[in-house]
Amino acid sequence: MRPLKQLVEGKRALVSVGPDDSVFTALTLLAQHDIGALLVLEHGRLVGIFSERDYARKIILKGKTSKDTLVREIMSEKVSCVTLSQSVEECMALMTNKHVRHLPVLGAGDEVLGILSIGDLVKETISDQTFTIEQLVHYIQN
Repeated sequence: MRPLKQLVEGKRALVSVGPDDSVFTALTLLAQHDIGALLVLEHGRLVGIFSERDYARKIILKGKTSKDTLVREIMSEKVSCVTLSQSVEECMALMTNKHVRHLPVLGAGDEVLGILSIGDLVKETISDQTFTIEQLVHYIQN
């Protein structure tokens, strides 16, 4: 399986939002980029994550409006993160245990390098399994 560094480098540019941006702005970015979560950065430092789940549970169900609510009011501040030294399997286990769908990837100085979704990890796992199956088939046939 490829290391996390290759997975992060293969992704498009990081999309983020600030804590003082409106939830409407965050939702617009999610829609424009067809993604399910945004990292919340303040002066380049990770301070939270905003997801579709946050919107559904903390805006819609509570009768708030997205234009009048700041991201900081509903973002998840406790963010599970990984480093480049972790494996795809470790990331999937962390997502399962913490019930999250997105993991920020941090560098040695806690700088944000990217974000991985459960879809990224599942796609990588399937690709690795497909390669292994092809190798086994080739071995058996020869």
